[in-house]
Amino acid sequence: MRKFDFFRQFRDAVLILNKKQEVVYRNHTFKRWFKDFANLKKFSHNTGFDICPLDLENIEVYSPINHAVNSKENFFARISYQSELNRIFYYDLQAVKRGNYTIIFFTDVSAQNKLNDIYKENEKLKEKNKKLLDENEDLQKIKQKAQSQAIRIALINKVSNSIRESIDISQILYSALKELAIMFSAYKAYYAKAEENFFVIEEIYGQKKNRSLKEIIFDKKTTETIAAKEIAVSNTLTEYINAKPFKQPVLRIVIPVYHLQNLMGVIVLLSYQKRELTEEIEILEAISSQLSNAIARAQLYQKNVQTVKELQNALKELKETQIQLINSEKMASLGQLVAGVAHEINTPAASIKSNNAIAAKLLPSIEDAELKEMLIDLNNIDKEAVNRISSIVTSLKKFVRLDEAELQEADINKELDLTLKLIRHETKNRIKIVKNYGEIPAVKCFPNMLNQVFTNILINACQAIKGEGTITITTGYKDKNLIVRIKDTGCGIPLNQLDKIFTAGFTTKCSGVGTGLGLAICSKIIEKHKGKITVNSEVGKGSEFIITLCGE
Repeated sequence: MRKFDFFRQFRDAVLILNKKQEVVYRNHTFKRWFKDFANLKKFSHNTGFDICPLDLENIEVYSPINHAVNSKENFFARISYQSELNRIFYYDLQAVKRGNYTIIFFTDVSAQNKLNDIYKENEKLKEKNKKLLDENEDLQKIKQKAQSQAIRIALINKVSNSIRESIDISQILYSALKELAIMFSAYKAYYAKAEENFFVIEEIYGQKKNRSLKEIIFDKKTTETIAAKEIAVSNTLTEYINAKPFKQPVLRIVIPVYHLQNLMGVIVLLSYQKRELTEEIEILEAISSQLSNAIARAQLYQKNVQTVKELQNALKELKETQIQLINSEKMASLGQLVAGVAHEINTPAASIKSNNAIAAKLLPSIEDAELKEMLIDLNNIDKEAVNRISSIVTSLKKFVRLDEAELQEADINKELDLTLKLIRHETKNRIKIVKNYGEIPAVKCFPNMLNQVFTNILINACQAIKGEGTITITTGYKDKNLIVRIKDTGCGIPLNQLDKIFTAGFTTKCSGVGTGLGLAICSKIIEKHKGKITVNSEVGKGSEFIITLCGE
């Protein structure tokens, strides 16, 4: 309301209520200090008297806002306010009655309360400090010992937690070296793995690792200390035997790391600060034990990971070998079958062809014109049938090509036509074949293997088409690559199965219909030709297989 704009300039928060206890005005300071509220009760619930004995059940009695509103006279109180973040603030509340309005002022005294609390706390601390100073010498020693023990535990836990965060040996070592370097003010810290008669630095903190450094050997006294599983502490001018001397004596701490009585390596700390190690020895021994367990655990994990990788590779090789064996056996059996069938067909076909030739010679001598014409027609039909049989036998022989075990140049367009001849029974009177053959060069390949790929994809396409449909075959040559596209109007392949169709054993067909090896074998054949086979598919619209072969 405009008549209350005067309160905008107030640094204190101002809240104005009418006789109905409705909020009619809040200045900017109020809005900044307090959370917005839908009704006065919600705001009232977050406030309370600074000091208030709780001995009544009516909670509104303890609300200073309730008192300020219901009081017939001006009202003053120091109150507390709990924010939405559960922080407590203190205010001096002053309620003034003016006509039909109650004007409530909030003056922030949190800082004053805080200061008073600090003063009180300071007095308490002074008293406590005086009591501590009055304690006897024995109690002081006990306290110092307890504090020292707590520090040791904290440091050990810090390094332990840092080590446990990773199972990578390099990360474990680096984390431990970093904490130790900070703990002992070391300018250089490193871990050296124990070999037969020397140590090899594996990880360094504080400077770059010297890649040319292969091995280090410590002096006799340090070696004996390491063998005794003790920490070697000395001020020395040489880091190890044959090392470049320091310009000034350096504190060197050598910590052996053992696991199950076996020396794994040593941690070396170098510092310019001279100090006596007493209780720190226990810390270093505990950290050494933690580090040895962490390294052993990481080594075991890496060994297991390597074993799993080897098993996965072995399984992959086994599957590939299985596919190759099945394919080889399949082609060998097919070759034997075709050879036998060709022989069996050729013998009666040759007889029919011979008889047909004899009959053709006798036809001119027949006098009955009607009978002669009918026999000529039958003779021509038989001749065409015999030629068809011969063509099929020839196609079968070309398809298996058992004598073609080496790479040879082939016309892929012709190979596709050959395959289409052999699957004609699948497409006849049902599926339209559209050929978009491009001008492509002959490529070096294993024709019988590629025919096997074409056959498998085309048969799958025919089976995917329910009723009538179309298969479109497109060939082309681009960027020295020969590309064959076989697209059908079948049922398509679900998206979640697309990445599995070339996996051995996976099939979308019913049980007993397919082995799940067809496309897996196709994939291996194309890989053998250093090409690739991909598929695009959409359920309900069909699939397209794309074969890319190197045209050089």
